Amino acid sequence: MDKIGRYRLSQRIGAGAFATVWKARDDELDADVAVKILADNWADNDDVRSRFLAEAKLLRRIQDERIVRVYDIGTLPDGRPYFVMDYANGGSLEQLRKQPVEPGRVLRLCAEAARALEVLHRHRIIHRDVTPSNILLDHSETQGLRVMLADLGVAKRMVDRAGATMTAGTPAYMALEQATGSPLDARADIYSIGAVTYALLSGKPPFPVKTLADLLGRNPAVGPAPIADRIGAPHALDELLASALSPDPNARPHSAEALSVALDQLADDLPGGQTYRPRALPPAEGAVLRPALPTPFATPSSFISGLGPAPSLSGAPASMVSLPPASYYTAAPTATGYETPTSVLASYIPEAEYAPAAIQESHSALFWVWVVLSAVALFFLTLMITIWISG
Repeated sequence: MDKIGRYRLSQRIGAGAFATVWKARDDELDADVAVKILADNWADNDDVRSRFLAEAKLLRRIQDERIVRVYDIGTLPDGRPYFVMDYANGGSLEQLRKQPVEPGRVLRLCAEAARALEVLHRHRIIHRDVTPSNILLDHSETQGLRVMLADLGVAKRMVDRAGATMTAGTPAYMALEQATGSPLDARADIYSIGAVTYALLSGKPPFPVKTLADLLGRNPAVGPAPIADRIGAPHALDELLASALSPDPNARPHSAEALSVALDQLADDLPGGQTYRPRALPPAEGAVLRPALPTPFATPSSFISGLGPAPSLSGAPASMVSLPPASYYTAAPTATGYETPTSVLASYIPEAEYAPAAIQESHSALFWVWVVLSAVALFFLTLMITIWISG
C-alpha cells in the first residue's frame, strides 16, 4: 500500500496492538502528515471501529497547538478506518528518554506537556494514558519546538471494559486509583506526567512496575528515590516529584497548570533551562486575569501543603523555589465532573451502542466441506479398522 487517497505513504513510524501510524505526504497541501490506520485484527469489530473514528473527532474538537490536530477521516477499500493528523518530526519523549538531556530542558518540555494536559482538563477530559511515547515533539522555523499530546486510547479503553487482557493505561505511569477502579479526576493525569518527568530525568520510571499486579502490590508508603543530587538540581525537585507521585490524589498539585509553573521555575536555574521558552496558556474560559503576584517567597514545602507561597526574591537560596499562591490556580478537581475519552463519545455514539459486541468468527463454505469430509473419512477408517480387528 503506497497511497491512501491523496496521501503518499513513505515510512512506518509506529505500530501497536490497535493501529499503525505512517508518515505520509499530502501533495495538495505540500505538507507531511501522519496517517493512523486501525489494525487488521480489529477491522471487523464495529465497536472498535466506531471508537477509533470517534477519537479522531474528539481530537479535532479540541483546537489547541498542544493537542495533535486531525485533518481528515476515511475508510480504506478493505474497510479499515483511518485518520490523518499532525506529523511530529521530532519524535517523542520516549526517544528522548533514552539519551542524556540537560535537566532544565527536560523540565521545560514536561511543563509544556503538563499545559497540554491542562487544555484537556479544561475540556473536562482525562487522558488516562500519559506516557513518554504519547508526548510528541515537532520542530519548525516559524514556531520553533512544539510539544504535542497524542493518543487518547479510546478503542483501547473500550476493549479493556470488555474484559480483554490489555490495560487502559501503562502501569509504570499509572496512578494507583486508576488501577483500582476508583473514581478519577485530573489528578490521575498529574501523577502520570510526574512519572514521565521522573523517567526523563533518571532514565527509568519512578517505580519498578511492569504490570497491574506490580502496581497494586507496590508499597504505597515508599516514595520515589531522590534524584535531585544526582542531576545537580535543588531538593525542591524531589519534593515536587514526591508530591506529584503521591498515592493520595489530595497530596498532588491540584492542577496540571500548577505543576507546569513549578517545573518551569525549577528549570530557570538548571542547565538547559534557557533552551526552550515556555508557551503561555490562554486564559481559561470565563477566567479573570489576575494582577501581578506579590514578591515574598516561600519554600516548595508550603506549596505542596497548600499554604501558597509567592515568587522568590533575587538572591534566594537555590534550594528554595518560588511558586504562585494556591489561589492563583483553578480549584482542586473533585471526583466527579470529569470525563474519560470514552464517556465523551456520547456525542458521537448512542449510549445503546456502548456495550461491546461479541467478536464472532466466520468460516467459508469450503471450510465446512472440509470438516464434513474429514469426519466421514475418519468414520470409515474407524469402521474398517474395527472390521479388520474383528476378522
